[in-house]
Amino acid sequence: MSTAPAAPFGTMLTAMATAFTPDGALDLEGTQRIARHLVATGHDGLVVSGTTGESATTSKEEDGEVLAAVRDAVGPDVHLVAGVGTNDTSTSVWLAQQARKQGADAVLLVTPYYNKPGQRGIVQHFRQVVEAAELPVMLYDVPGRTGSAIELASYEEMIGWEPVVAVKDALGDMPRAARLVQLGYSVYSGDDVNTLAFLAHGACGLVSVVGHAAGRELSAMIRTFQSGDHAGALEIYHRLAPAFAAVMGVPNYGATTAKGCLQLLGVLEHRTVRSPLVPLDDDEYAALRAGLAAAGLL
Repeated sequence: MSTAPAAPFGTMLTAMATAFTPDGALDLEGTQRIARHLVATGHDGLVVSGTTGESATTSKEEDGEVLAAVRDAVGPDVHLVAGVGTNDTSTSVWLAQQARKQGADAVLLVTPYYNKPGQRGIVQHFRQVVEAAELPVMLYDVPGRTGSAIELASYEEMIGWEPVVAVKDALGDMPRAARLVQLGYSVYSGDDVNTLAFLAHGACGLVSVVGHAAGRELSAMIRTFQSGDHAGALEIYHRLAPAFAAVMGVPNYGATTAKGCLQLLGVLEHRTVRSPLVPLDDDEYAALRAGLAAAGLL
């Protein structure tokens, strides 16, 4: 029997979508339906106002409303991680303080994007937000979106900060992920298709997008791997491969495909996203439907 690594925010999390009305206004009731759907399908944690939650186009006040609504929907026992990362330190500080007041269990803190600070700037930004949050912190390293990666020397420094306990790693560099585990971080796969590889290198769980449609299956895959049945976990992975490709394998993926999944499952009536994103077109929606069906999810 394998011993699972510590997972401070649960093992199966999804960066959940934020629902909007057809005219693009915040839909709190729809967002609560998403949260309840995820909890009912195998999740022990949720990330709100992350990339898939379209945090780049929601206001600070809307982020607070979303967090409060989700907490009300799922109760006190589900881990809620609030996305507070921006490319402006003062804004992230404000969001971190709001997240604490609205009942978050932790904050997700992405590397500042677009302005591409050096490592000194990244560490300075993180320190100010960590101190303001007064909550456990999951760092988020996704240079494909931010333009900057967190270097190992910065990780070595920040593991000494008591609140910094976890990393959502979207680099796909497994030796590097293993090193983060050695440093003392709880590492979460930030990429559905790489989850088994992350687990093999010491990761504790997943922050998913495909979990909008496959929470039970992904949770089972993680549990099966951690029980020592690696062949069984691989079998689940192979069954889910069409869903991975359908949800993550198109240019217009993320919030768009998550909402497509939720519409196909009847959780949402439509798949509205905020510009500059555009909803899946009919062909993309049909391909998503086919991929989920091939994985046995419809």
